[in-house]
Amino acid sequence: MKPRVFVITGPSGVGKGTLIKRLRERIPELELSVSATTRPPREGEVDGRDYHFLSPEEFDRRAQRGDFLEYATFSGNRYGTLRTEVERTLAEGTSVVLEIEVQGARQVRAAMGDEAVLIFIAPPDPAVLRERLVNRGTDSPEAIERRLETAKQELEAAQEFKHVVVNEDLDRAAEQLIAIVRSELCPTLRPADDQAQG
Repeated sequence: MKPRVFVITGPSGVGKGTLIKRLRERIPELELSVSATTRPPREGEVDGRDYHFLSPEEFDRRAQRGDFLEYATFSGNRYGTLRTEVERTLAEGTSVVLEIEVQGARQVRAAMGDEAVLIFIAPPDPAVLRERLVNRGTDSPEAIERRLETAKQELEAAQEFKHVVVNEDLDRAAEQLIAIVRSELCPTLRPADDQAQG
C-alpha cells in the first residue's frame, strides 16, 4: 500500500480539526503533519506538537530556501508545511494528513499532482461558520470578520476539489471522510457516500 498525502482543506471554522481527529482515531496509522506558523501560540499550544512556531524572519528565510511544500498568509499570519516533514513521513511508509487553507492546498496540488488527495470540507450554510468561530472564542471580532471574508472566496473554490464533504452532521461527515481516505489507500474499495466533484 503506497503512502499518500491527504490534504484536508476548507474555510476556517468548518470543523477540519475535529474531523481529522475522528479520522485518525479510526485510521491511526495516518500521521498529522505539523505546520509552521508566525502566529503566537495560543494557551496550551506546544511548539513542535501543535505548530512549529517561527519568527517572521525565520519563516521568510526558510521560504526563500524552498523549505516549504506550501505556504500562505492568512489573517495576518503566515502558515506553511515543511517539505522535509512530509518527505520523512512518506519515506517511512506512512501516509500523512495536511490540515491547510485553500491557498496552500492549491500549491500542494501544483507540486504533487495526483500524488496528493485533496478533500474540501464545506459548511451546510455559510452562517454556520460565524457561529462556530464566535463560539470557539480564540479570535477577536476583527479577526473573525477577516476569516469570514476569506471563507466566502474559499467556498467558491470547492468545485476545484475531487472530494467534497459537507459537515452538517459531524458523525456522517466523519464517516464520509473515513470512506474517502480508505478508498484512496485501497483503491479496490469504493466510498459509499462520496460526494466527488468532477
